[in-house]
Amino acid sequence: MTRLAVTRALRSVPRATILSRPQLPRTPSFRNRAPPSLANYTRNLSVTARRLNDDEDERKWSTPLAKQLAEAITATGPVPLASFMRMCLTGDIGGYYTGAIEKSEQNRDQFGVQGDFVTSPEISQVFGELCGLWYVTEWLAQGRPSKGVELIEVGPGRGTLMDDMLRTIQNFPEMAKSIDAVYMVEASPQLRIAQKNLLCGEDAAMSESKVGYHSHCKYGNIPIVWTETIKSIPYDPEKTPFIMAHEFFDALPIHAFQLVEVPPSDPSPPSSIATITTSGPKGQSKKPTTTGPTLEWRELLVSPTPPHSTHLTLRTPPSQNPHLTPPPDFQLTLSPSPTRHSLHLPDLSPRYRAIKSSSSSSQVPLPDGTTRAGGPGSLIEICPDAYLFASDFATRIGGSPSHPKPSGPKGAALILDYGPGDGSVPVNSLRGIRKHHLVSPFAEPGLTDLSADVDFTAVAEAATDASEGVEVHGPVEQAWLLEGMGGRERVEHLLKVGLAKRPGSSEGEEEEREKFVSDLRRSWERLVDRGPNGMGRIYKALAIVPENDGRRRPVGFGGDVVM
Repeated sequence: MTRLAVTRALRSVPRATILSRPQLPRTPSFRNRAPPSLANYTRNLSVTARRLNDDEDERKWSTPLAKQLAEAITATGPVPLASFMRMCLTGDIGGYYTGAIEKSEQNRDQFGVQGDFVTSPEISQVFGELCGLWYVTEWLAQGRPSKGVELIEVGPGRGTLMDDMLRTIQNFPEMAKSIDAVYMVEASPQLRIAQKNLLCGEDAAMSESKVGYHSHCKYGNIPIVWTETIKSIPYDPEKTPFIMAHEFFDALPIHAFQLVEVPPSDPSPPSSIATITTSGPKGQSKKPTTTGPTLEWRELLVSPTPPHSTHLTLRTPPSQNPHLTPPPDFQLTLSPSPTRHSLHLPDLSPRYRAIKSSSSSSQVPLPDGTTRAGGPGSLIEICPDAYLFASDFATRIGGSPSHPKPSGPKGAALILDYGPGDGSVPVNSLRGIRKHHLVSPFAEPGLTDLSADVDFTAVAEAATDASEGVEVHGPVEQAWLLEGMGGRERVEHLLKVGLAKRPGSSEGEEEEREKFVSDLRRSWERLVDRGPNGMGRIYKALAIVPENDGRRRPVGFGGDVVM
């Protein structure tokens, strides 16, 4: 009854709700393309912490944020990649999601044909409808609670996905009535307004409180609350949180590390390079003197490129389309000594420790069953913020010692993003995206989108470590999830309804019918394309649900609809 039940549910969506989406570029989205090798943007790799000299005082930087970053590095030395990414994406002065594009390029935002990338909800309404239906199936499986349901979306973009989900859920009145509130975790003031206009109407009032900003949704007058962080959403053990994270984890800042062989000597003290941590500085314990070479993780840091650099001198690879941007303002350098991050973050997982324990470049078996080249020169990327968000999701669903759920686990989280689905650790995955093209991630800070592959295994580990009340399913390919949810049947239904409204009695009308069919089918095929760079293959889905000893798998992950 899996696909049949889902298909019937989709057919209950009103016949008139065929939404138009803008014509999309025929070229594939570059946001889910593999980035160039790390060597391509670290050709000038330095083992010393380079400082700005007097000649650079008059240097012209590509953006105001680039100048601010350079001044900070002048005062502190090279900064972690995570700090650079955080400033570029959400910095107060010209961050990518906090005003840089609006100030420099009028009438353009990050999303859509005129922006930098196109996301799945912008490609087809079917994507959002299937996501909304996925939460309906979880609501059904968890006993149809009559109240206390919370819809939470992190990184909601322009609000298109939530709009499609809420419209779909309205076709299940009992669930729609059970929703107490919708929470949108959004740091950008501009995107908050766009979301409010779409979900509530341009004339809808928005008030402010200590929690965030408030309005009411056009669907059933449901309260909507915007918060800047997920921690602002209250923990309530009696609530049923349904959490959506679509293309969110890929934008979280990462740290990058390289394994180096250190000659026998007294251990190097931690570097004084500026760091930004989530839990504050930690004390260091003195290591014993070594008598032979040892392996240490060293952090890759961000520093300015030399003055008067060009794409030619920096060897910007053709894959980063150097003709589209000025020469990069920054580059990666290798820390000459351990940093606080390099001493602690690679100890978070036995997968990282296994790579370090190997003394050669041969394939190392990891605890999750995958293999990976180890030894000197090995690279890894770690995202501490991913641990924090996955832990928060799991705690809200399954509870924890500090946040118990006496009535038992309830809720679910659906994470859709791109990254390796085989348990391997991401490497060399930082990418810059500008107007649907790959560019250097260190060019035009604030105007260039930055993203990195998601370590789904790390997300799963963080969730199960945070709460004994949850279990994790996946990752599965996006195509598997969407087709398993009855997406192809939904597309055929929309075609039938749409063609019935287009009689095709004239030549112009017949052309319109053909275009309608072509656009709808092409958008669906793009979502489930299993080609080498296809969205259906590269994008993965991960589900966090209440722990039940594996007796019930979620729909789309091999499970059935539970009525």
